[in-house]
Amino acid sequence: MCQTRTESDSLGQREVPGDSLWGIHTLRAVENFPLSGRPLHPALIRALGLVKLAAAQTNQRLGAWRDDPAKADAILAACREMAEGGLGEWLIVDDLQGGAGTSANMNVNEVLANRALELLGRDRGDYGRVSPLDDLNRHQSTNDVFPTALRVAALHLLARLEQRVLALQEAFQRQEQRWAHVVKVARTELQDAVLTTAGRTFGAYAEAINRDRWRIAKCHERLRVVNLGGTAVGTGLAAPRRYIFEVTETLRQLTGLGLARAENLVEATQNADVFVEVSGILKAHASNLLKICTDLRFLGSGPDAGIAELRLPRRQAGSSIMPGKVNPVIPEAVSQVAMLAIGNDAALTLACASGNLDLNPFLPLVARTLLDNLDLLGRADDILCRHCIEGIEVDAARCARQVANATATVTALVPVIGHERAAELAATAARTGVSIRELARVEAGISDEQFDQCTSATAVCRLGFVPSPSDPDQ
Repeated sequence: MCQTRTESDSLGQREVPGDSLWGIHTLRAVENFPLSGRPLHPALIRALGLVKLAAAQTNQRLGAWRDDPAKADAILAACREMAEGGLGEWLIVDDLQGGAGTSANMNVNEVLANRALELLGRDRGDYGRVSPLDDLNRHQSTNDVFPTALRVAALHLLARLEQRVLALQEAFQRQEQRWAHVVKVARTELQDAVLTTAGRTFGAYAEAINRDRWRIAKCHERLRVVNLGGTAVGTGLAAPRRYIFEVTETLRQLTGLGLARAENLVEATQNADVFVEVSGILKAHASNLLKICTDLRFLGSGPDAGIAELRLPRRQAGSSIMPGKVNPVIPEAVSQVAMLAIGNDAALTLACASGNLDLNPFLPLVARTLLDNLDLLGRADDILCRHCIEGIEVDAARCARQVANATATVTALVPVIGHERAAELAATAARTGVSIRELARVEAGISDEQFDQCTSATAVCRLGFVPSPSDPDQ
């Protein structure tokens, strides 16, 4: 049998495992919130370690533990360990919890206190020596610690997302250049429209992702303002003035992030609209990913009876019953991430809008959805780039056949023969099955050379057509 130790809180006493770094507050939270079965996000755990380290360093400068330097060293060492990714196995509270993140904060406080005790050679639970509340939560509240850590975690994940969005944009740009010469049929409302090029198709995707990149870059400015030092409701209750003015600067130096203390700590503690703004930008990116992946699936449909202009990389066998079938699994997977991200945004928006009076109690849901979206979208961008876009091939011969046989090609001839004559050719081609090229030569007197010029990659991508010198009205 595992030995236990007795711990106390304001509700009474409980037995906790003797070898555990967590204590009674964590035990109650685990019992109270068996919801998602998921622990805190690893980035949030590291961020909480950084916030605790910043608080401890600031408190030490202000004279805390002056008479007990060994205690100070142990506390700082424990905080650094968590900030560097350690101790995560002891953070066991569910990521969905009541109390605005108090359970997460107390789980961290208990783990850090007991780790410091361990470093001092003392028994776990010896809180007279190192206290989760008086030492690890010194001059802090969950209400400034948790949202600050959430911002720090989000900023770190945001930097990775930016890199992956840029890589995806550049992959599309390379494909734009590679296939600029291939003329194909453009489609509106899923019907043949006019001529374009495969390069232009990839270029449009690149520009959409470029907009996402710039939007995401602006998120840094939104997330960098923190309410650390505001304690319970932003008034700095029970914290020294010097601590309030110094702790954010300490955290800024530790993280390398451009953090700044909110000018109005009360407002920053009450309101969570910044997270809605950032989440909306992530939703816009998810929307672009979903649209692009839907296009890739359509344009790659086939390989024999579909559009089949694109050949997507063959990643895995696609069926347990149909031999040889290969599915567009990467665009399908990324589409599901985009759908989930859009749903997460809705949940986050509701959580932020449901705050009450001086605090939003639903920040654990905000943390879960925001960090999940940053993580998921970054991974989705990465696999879409590496496993799909970089390996896409365009079937130039199939595109050429479709151009030759599509009635949409007549639009390229409108500047030469006029709209009505072009419409007649389209109707004849649809009725007889004769190609537009042949009808244009026989019925409109357009030579093959002239037809090729009108339907060339240069012509179909030119911004408007160049009028003839003999046509003064153009």
